[in-house]
Amino acid sequence: MVKIARWNDDGGTRAGFVADGSCFPLPEGQTVNHLLSAGLAKTLEIAAETVRTASSVPLSEVQLLAPLVPATIRDFVAFEEHVEGVRKSIDGVAGVVPEWYEAPTFYFTNPHTVTGTEEVIGIPAGCNELDFETEVAAVVGHVPGSEGRNLSAADAHQHIFGYTILNDWSARDLQRREMKVSLGPCKGKDFANTLGPWIVTADEFEHLHDAEGFLPISMAVEVNGEHIGQDLLSNMGWPFAELVAYASQDSVVRPGDVLGSGTCGRGCLAELWGRNRAKTPPPLKTGDVVRMTVEGIGSIENTVGERRAAITRVPALSRPRHRVAATAERL
Repeated sequence: MVKIARWNDDGGTRAGFVADGSCFPLPEGQTVNHLLSAGLAKTLEIAAETVRTASSVPLSEVQLLAPLVPATIRDFVAFEEHVEGVRKSIDGVAGVVPEWYEAPTFYFTNPHTVTGTEEVIGIPAGCNELDFETEVAAVVGHVPGSEGRNLSAADAHQHIFGYTILNDWSARDLQRREMKVSLGPCKGKDFANTLGPWIVTADEFEHLHDAEGFLPISMAVEVNGEHIGQDLLSNMGWPFAELVAYASQDSVVRPGDVLGSGTCGRGCLAELWGRNRAKTPPPLKTGDVVRMTVEGIGSIENTVGERRAAITRVPALSRPRHRVAATAERL
């Protein structure tokens, strides 16, 4: 199995491959983004040569980082069960809006706040309802001769370089306020996303796709060792190839782009709040440990840190409603 990772090396960052409990680094200066730009076929060749010839360091002796620095992050909302439960929690309304079924929906989130497994995730300012979201993400790589524009699902499938786990951390109370303005989420989401522990290349999953292109692999999450929820990735409304194709419509996907599946069914607290009609289990607090496991990829684990005290939100200033400038002022 080819696993692509980044790790701390005496204060610096190295990239390379993980195999048989050891890390095999790429030559100094080469990054995961170099592999994504080279494409999957070339990367598999590089992996075989690197594992054969490079000096290794035990995996137990390094701190894994997020496996890539994404160019962009598009996060979809592809699980119907999740949409139904969260809508009850946030809007107090049952059911799924008809528009969800018409086409995939996603939002762009912040690639600059990506974290790795074992990092501490602080509670953002003003948040009293910290939550997690259990997801799988597809990572886009280079395909020779393709710009990544207006792809068919078949062509988009070739652009999927590999898969990793995504925890889309969420400040639910901030998100609830923001989305009443019919825009967002912004501060409810952009403070942290965890990716990891590595990228497993797409060829490792090729034999698992069903006839419609879905991957029936298990996803699970626990808090402080207590099981919270489990689902199959194949319960998405669209397979990943169709999500990548839709993202490329009248646009472009490029190497280093990350596309999240959206939260699986029973993969976050807010969905359970909607179903239980109470905040049970309770929102995350300082010291809680969140662990996500995806079949064929591995696990990521993060501890919740302290709350940031400063509140930077300020109300809008009252302004006089001058609709038309005075004629004298125009002359």
